Amino acid sequence: MDVYLPIANLSVNGLVIVALGALTGILSGLFGVGGGFLTTPLLIFYGIPPTVAAASAATQVTGASVSGVLAHNRRGGVDYRMGGVLVVGGIIGALIGAGLFSFFQSIGQIDVVINILYVFMLGSIGALMMREALNALNIRQSKSSKRAAKRRHHPLIAVLPYRWRFYGSGLYISPLAPLILGTGVGILTMLMGVGGGFMLVPAMLYVLGMSGKVVVGTSLFNILFVTMATTMTHALTTKAVDLVLAALLLVGSVLGAQFGTRLALMLKPDWLRLALATTVLLVALRMLFGLSIQPDEVYSVINL
Repeated sequence: MDVYLPIANLSVNGLVIVALGALTGILSGLFGVGGGFLTTPLLIFYGIPPTVAAASAATQVTGASVSGVLAHNRRGGVDYRMGGVLVVGGIIGALIGAGLFSFFQSIGQIDVVINILYVFMLGSIGALMMREALNALNIRQSKSSKRAAKRRHHPLIAVLPYRWRFYGSGLYISPLAPLILGTGVGILTMLMGVGGGFMLVPAMLYVLGMSGKVVVGTSLFNILFVTMATTMTHALTTKAVDLVLAALLLVGSVLGAQFGTRLALMLKPDWLRLALATTVLLVALRMLFGLSIQPDEVYSVINL
C-alpha cells in the first residue's frame, strides 16, 4: 500500500510506517518509555529525511502522550505546578532549538547533527541501562547489601534562590532547577523529535528529588505541551512536519502500546530492561556505521 508523503516528497509503504509506529508503541507498553527516541532513527533507516523524521516524530509523541496524562491525572499522579515550570522551560528550549535547527539547516549540516546527537544519546543511555540491568541480574549481590536510597535533590539544587513549594512532589526548591531542566529537554525535542521522558524521568528522580508517584505523570504532562509547541514551531519555521507520516505512526503506536502493555505482564522486568538496553545500543551502532560510510550522493541540489 503505497502512500505519498507530501513534505518528505517520496512514496512509502504505508503498512511499513504503521509497523514502525507499532514497534515504538510496543516498546512504550513494555518499558514505559515514549518510544520517540527510537522512532526517528527507524524512520531514517527506512529512508525518510532526518529533518522530516525528527519533526514528524515529535507530532506522534504529542498524540501518544494525551492518554497517559489523563490516566495519571485520574489517580492524582501529576504535579501541575512542577509541570507548568517544566513546560515554560521546554517552550524556551524549543525556541532556542528552532534557532539551532535553522542555523544547521542553512549550512547544510542538520542531517549530520541529528545523527551525531542520536549516536551520543543512544550510546550513553544504552550503556547506563545495560549496566543497571546487569547489576539487577547479578545474583552475587546479597539482599543485605542493598539499602533503600533516600529521596533527596542534588546539592546544587539547594543553593539556587527563590524557593517555591511544590506540594504534589513534596519539594521546597527553586523553580530555576526545573526551568533549566525543561529548557534542555526542549532543545533536544526540537532537534531530535524525542519526547525526552527517558532523560527527564531520571533527572526528576535523582536531581530534583521528586516523589516517584508523580514523576511519570508530570513528565508526560511536560512532554505533551513541549512536543505540541515543538510541532507548531517546526510547522512555522522549518516546515518539516509531515502530517501523513505522523498519522500513520500514531495509528501504529496506539495499537502497539496495547499489545506491549499485555506482553509486559508476562515477562520479567530485569530481562525487559536488558532487552531495551541491547536494542538501544544496536541502533546507536547502526547510526554510527551510517556516519562512517560515504553516502551514494555526496552532493545534492536544493531548490530555494
